[in-house]
Amino acid sequence: MGICKPTDLRLHLAPGQRLMGLDVGEKTIGLAFSDPDLTVASPRLTLRRRKFTEDAAQISEFVRAENVGALVIGLPVNMDGSEGPRCQSTRDFASNLLEKIDIPVAFWDERLSTRAVEREMIRADRSRRKRARTIDSQAAAYILQGVLDRLRHG
Repeated sequence: MGICKPTDLRLHLAPGQRLMGLDVGEKTIGLAFSDPDLTVASPRLTLRRRKFTEDAAQISEFVRAENVGALVIGLPVNMDGSEGPRCQSTRDFASNLLEKIDIPVAFWDERLSTRAVEREMIRADRSRRKRARTIDSQAAAYILQGVLDRLRHG
């Protein structure tokens, strides 16, 4: 399918299909899913990164099993709005993923998403160990929720 704007995602979805959010890091990939009504993003799990083909196979299996119609991938833009090496790495990941999975992909600016999620987890008095286990999937949900809110409110 290819890369599209987040605001165009609805055009690519069949009724009942969901969005999957990805927070792609160097060591892990956080996964989150929307509900079929595209209202709420829920964190699911964090994949430990291996070889790209294994990562792509796992993501592909979730796409199939969860009726996912499109992916939202967090883009780690610098605070000044510029794109550095991490953005290029994320774009390369998405490009390689599109060779394995024929599904629309949209990028969403993820600036401060992990920091915002961590602040909320600290406020909720989660231990450092619990935060470490779930922060990537929580960040994926935060990213995905931003897109869902944009789709709902224009």
